[in-house]
Amino acid sequence: MITPRSSRKYRANGEGTIYQRRDGRWEAAGYVLATDSSRKRVRVYGTTRKEAADKLTDRIAASNQGRPVAAANSNVATYLGYWLDSVAVHRLRENTHTRFRTCIRLYVMPSLGRKKIAHLTAKDIRTWLDQLRTTCQCCARGLDNRQRCCAIDRCCGKRLSPLTVTYVHSVLKSALEHAVREDELPRNVARNIKTGTARPRRFEPLTVAEARRFLASAEGHRLQALFELALRTGLRKGELLGLRWEDLDLDTGTASIRRTLQRTRTGGLTSLPTKTISSERRIAVPTECVHSLKRHRERQDRERIAARHAWKGSGYVFSTPDGSAIDPSNLTRLFTALCRTARLRRIRFHDLRHTAATLLLEQGVELVVIKELPGHAHIGITATVYAHVRLRLQRHAIDTLGNALRATEAPDEPPSAEPVH
Repeated sequence: MITPRSSRKYRANGEGTIYQRRDGRWEAAGYVLATDSSRKRVRVYGTTRKEAADKLTDRIAASNQGRPVAAANSNVATYLGYWLDSVAVHRLRENTHTRFRTCIRLYVMPSLGRKKIAHLTAKDIRTWLDQLRTTCQCCARGLDNRQRCCAIDRCCGKRLSPLTVTYVHSVLKSALEHAVREDELPRNVARNIKTGTARPRRFEPLTVAEARRFLASAEGHRLQALFELALRTGLRKGELLGLRWEDLDLDTGTASIRRTLQRTRTGGLTSLPTKTISSERRIAVPTECVHSLKRHRERQDRERIAARHAWKGSGYVFSTPDGSAIDPSNLTRLFTALCRTARLRRIRFHDLRHTAATLLLEQGVELVVIKELPGHAHIGITATVYAHVRLRLQRHAIDTLGNALRATEAPDEPPSAEPVH
C-alpha cells in the first residue's frame, strides 16, 4: 500500500536525512561545519530512529553555534586539534589541558600527525610507541644545536621513561575514544595496544629520625604550622595552601578539605575544587597541629595589624606577610631551604605526604584508615603506592613467626591443647 504523500513524515531543509539500514540500524546524515571551515556531510547511527535523530540534532546544533566537528577523513593532527580546543578544554583542568597539548605537540604530531584518522591502525600505534621507547629525544626534537648529544659526536641516549610512554599513549587513547563516541570511528585502535604496567616512581620518605629533625628545624619558622600539618596528615601542597580559616574547627580538631590552590597560565593563582570527589573530605587534626595553628593565627593577626591598609585579606590560613596567597613554587623554595638547614637529603615536598602514610603503616595503622587521610579514591591506590612498606611489614611478621617456631618449649609450659575435630 502506498502511503499518501500528505501523511509522510518529512524533515525540514537543513535537518538532514534519516533512514533505516538493511542491518536494522538507523542512519542519520547531515551537513555540519568541519575543522577546515568547510561544510561536510557526517553520518551517525542509532538503534532507533529517535536515537539517530537526536545524535544528528546535537551535531547540527553544535555546528550552528560555530563549533566545528571533525570528520573521519581528517588527519590525526586536525582531529587532535579539534579535540583539544572543542572537547578536552571543557572537561580538563587548565594545567592538565596544557600537559595534554604539550604531549601531543612533542610526541604525537611528529610521527602520526599526517596520518588519516580513519586509516590509523594498531600497528601504526605500536610502531610509534616503540620509536618513543628507543629513540633519543635530543636527536628526535633537534636539540643537538646546544653543544650536547650528537652535536659533539656522542649521543646522550635520552629516552622517554616507561611512565611517560604510558601517559602519551593514554592521551591518544582518550582522543580516539571520543571519536568512537561521535561515531567517527568504528573502534578505538589504541585500546588494542598494551604498553605494560610501568613501575611507579621511587620515592624515599623520611625516616622517623629524619622526620624529627625536620620538625625541630621548622620550630619557630613562620610557616611551622604548615610543615607540621603536611608531615602529620599527608595533605597535598595545593590542599594546604587552599585551606581557609572557615575550613578549620580548632575546638574539635577537624579540617574540611574542599579546595586546592594552583597556578594556571591564564588565571594565575586560582582556587579550584579538590583533585577528585574522594579528595573532598574531613580529617582529624593532630593535637600538636592544633596548638601550632592557634599560634599561627595569633601571628597572622599581628601581621594584619602591622600591614594596616596593605593587608590583602585573602582568608587563607597560610598566606604571605601581606595576607595574599602563597605561590606553590615559593613554598617549594622555602621547603628546600628548610631541608638544607636541617641537613636532610634533598626530597620533594610531596614526599612529606608519602612520609606520613609510610610512618602510619609502619606503626601498624590499617590501610582503610590511612586511605582517608591522603584522600585516595579507593584503597587499591593506597595498597599499590605503599606496597614496599607492606613488604617490610610482612618480613617483620614472618621473622616474628620464625622466632616463635624456633623457641624451645619451656618445662613449665602447659601441654598443647587437643586438636579440634
